[in-house]
Formats: sequence, structure tokens, C-alpha cells
Amino acid sequence: MSDPAPQVIKMYAAREEIYPREAKGRYASLRWVCVWLTQLMFYGLPWLSWNGRQALLFDLGTRKFYILGVVLWPQDFIYLAALLIICAYLLFLVTAIAGRVWCGFACPQTVYTEIFLWIERRIEGTRSARMLLDKQGPSLRKAAKKTAKHLAWGAVALWTGFTFVGYFTPIHTLAHEVATLSFGPWEWFWVLFYALATYGNAGWLREQVCKYMCPYARFQSAMFDQDTLIITYDVKRGEPRGALNKKAAPVVAAKTGDCIDCTLCVQVCPTGIDIRQGLQYECIGCAACVDACNTVMDKIDRPRGLIRYSTDHALANNFSVEQIRQRALRPRVLIYTAILAVITAAVVGSLALRTPLKLDVIRDRGAMGREVEDGMVENVYRLQIMNTAETPHRYKVKVSGLPSLALVTPDEVSVGATETLALPVRLRAAHGAGAKGSNQIAIELTALDDPSLHVMEKAVFFVPR
Repeated sequence: MSDPAPQVIKMYAAREEIYPREAKGRYASLRWVCVWLTQLMFYGLPWLSWNGRQALLFDLGTRKFYILGVVLWPQDFIYLAALLIICAYLLFLVTAIAGRVWCGFACPQTVYTEIFLWIERRIEGTRSARMLLDKQGPSLRKAAKKTAKHLAWGAVALWTGFTFVGYFTPIHTLAHEVATLSFGPWEWFWVLFYALATYGNAGWLREQVCKYMCPYARFQSAMFDQDTLIITYDVKRGEPRGALNKKAAPVVAAKTGDCIDCTLCVQVCPTGIDIRQGLQYECIGCAACVDACNTVMDKIDRPRGLIRYSTDHALANNFSVEQIRQRALRPRVLIYTAILAVITAAVVGSLALRTPLKLDVIRDRGAMGREVEDGMVENVYRLQIMNTAETPHRYKVKVSGLPSLALVTPDEVSVGATETLALPVRLRAAHGAGAKGSNQIAIELTALDDPSLHVMEKAVFFVPR
């Protein structure tokens, strides 16, 4: 008996191309509002000016972050960390209340996929036209449409990459370099890198980013509960499904649910799922299926809401909209809100009370302390003065801690706006003014034009033994 032929078992199913149908309705309009708002902010913010410089700039070259009227230095990194924490808790709060609305309406992957799909529809046509075009063999018409589409995608991607780099290098400088063809190698690298990322993610990968690459889809269920708003299909009302037959007897028609199995909810889904099978991690909460189903319900004179935003508790207990709202204020939501409020208040308060002046004292370790003329003891320091304000100031240096301690170098210095100055200073004291060895002293810095700008740092004055 001969051995059976070997069987090939595929561990991973091949990806099926998804051709999302264009959805129209309230949520589709809201999604486009989010597209316009986010992209106006993204593309427009780098061009805004504030006090004669770019309003939002993360200048890695000078190690300064400009956020409207706030200038953050490397020592202020805690504020950027706090901003990320605030964004994370805000995402947790929104997810606990309304599921993945961030993914469906404002996530960059969703926004750029929506833009690229719009371009694709304008050039290649409707869903059926795009499917037919891909099935056709090579032709001049097909090549022209595909070329036009990819050129348009590439233009959007390049502009996106240019704008993104403009948040880290002054965008007017970048624009001048583009106009004069003087782009440096690093500018070329990062512009092309982010352009390629935009082109690949929004044009080719699309739903695969949400399904396989984004970690948020994997741990979102940890923030869901029975009162989280999700896209739901009303099984009680929709089943059993049946094709619409206006000629059927009323008794026969009454035995079928409102779902006529038109599959429009599947055709408009950007991730290609069937929401009628229940909540799935691939669902990004974009509500395209809600718009499609409501359109069908309007045409067949059935109530809207067969597919809608609801909660598991609401479906099981037939809660009203008001009851759903009342159950939104539950412990999980209140805890997230409280933590978010405390962190935000702490950050805002800290920024408001922050003194835009920093001082670091570095003692010259090459000379621990030396005797000079008249029996005086001299120590040398370097003052690292950072004026984090956007106005120049002139400062006065004072020292204290020992009876005869005094500055030998000039006690006034000017520092420009958002500049750092290294100031060498020499301090002298009488030999018997302090104990042999280390003596605690203080160095103060006060703005002459604004006494509220005042800092003090402790240092050590060394008297030889």
C-alpha cells in the first residue's frame, strides 16, 4: 500500500483584500470633522509663530522644547513625561466610557487611511469599480489609474513627512532648504522615513496595523466592562435574518427579524469584520456599520438602531439612553477622572509657579583652595546660568555663608532670552574666616529688573589645612 500524498497545512491564512464601501451618515460626517480638525492642527501648528519663533518646536539641536509660551529644557523633561501620562490616562478614561472611539475617529492610522481611501475612490471609483479594476488584466487605463493614485498618495506622504520633521527642525528653515535644494542627509532620511511610513501604513497595510501591529487592540479589553459603550448588533430585534420580500404574507414577514442580510455593514467595515457576530477585537468603533444599517432601515421603514452604540447591560436589560448615561459614572470612570484631574492640576500648577531661571554651581576641582596675597583663601567656580524666559535679563550675583566671603570677579551679568551662560567666578575669604576643610556657602542670583526671579544654590568653600 503506497503512502498517502503529503498534505500542506497553512498556519496563517493569506490576507484577503478589503475594499471598504463609502459610508454616509452622521458618524461618517463626524469622522471627517475629526480628519479636518486633526490635520489642520498637524499641518498648521508648525507654521504658527510665538514671540518671533515657531510656536511648537522640539529643537533637538539646541535641546529646547518650545510649546506656545513655555520653553522646556532637558532639566524639565519631567513635564514631557507628565504630559505622556496625562494622555495615557485620558485614553484610559475615554476607553472606559466609549470604547475605541479614539481608534475609530482620531487615531492617525484611521485618519490617514480615510484620506488615502478618499483619494482611491476619487481616482479608481466605487467599491465595485475598484474590485473590477483589480481583477482586470494589464491595460493602459489600469496603469494610468494606479499610477495617478500612487502619485497622489506619495505627495500626501511626502508633505506629511516634511511637516513631521518641521516639529523638530524649524519648518521655515526646512522650506528654505527645499526651495534651494540644500537638504542635508539627515533631513532627507527622516522626511523619506516618515513619508514611507505614512504611505505604507495608510496605503498598503491599513487594517493590518490595527489588527496585528497596534498593541492597543490587545489590551483594550482590560478597560472594558459591561457598561462600556461599544458597537452592538441587537440580536433580539435582528434575528432571524431574512431577505426583504414585500410580496410575502404578513404572517411570514413577522417571523423574520429586521436584519435583511444585505451585508452592507460588512462592506463598509474598514477591518472587514461582521459586527453581527458580536464584539471583536478588530472592531475600531468607527460606526461605519451604524450609518450603513440606519440607511437601510430608513429605506425599509424600520426603526433605526439595529446596529448602534450601546452597552452589554443595556442590551440585556433594555436600558434607555438616560439609564446608559447614569451608569457611565461608575467607580472605574471616577477613579480615572480623579487621577487625571490630580496629575493635570499638579502639572499646570508647577508650570505656573516655575521660576524661569536655573543655576548650577560647579567648583573647580583642579584647585581645592589656594592662598593668595594678604593671607586670603581663594576658590574658583563656574556658574551655569540658564535663562529659560523669552526675555533677556541682567542678574546680580551674591554670596554668603562666611564672614569675610566676597566676590573678586564682577557681580553682574547679562543673559539673553532662552540662553545659557557659563560664568567663571572667584570667591575669597580671610584664612581664619572658616574652619579648615569644607565650609557650606550659598550663591544667589537675582534679576535686577525683576526681583521675583531669584535662585539660590549651595556650594562648598574649601580652606586648606
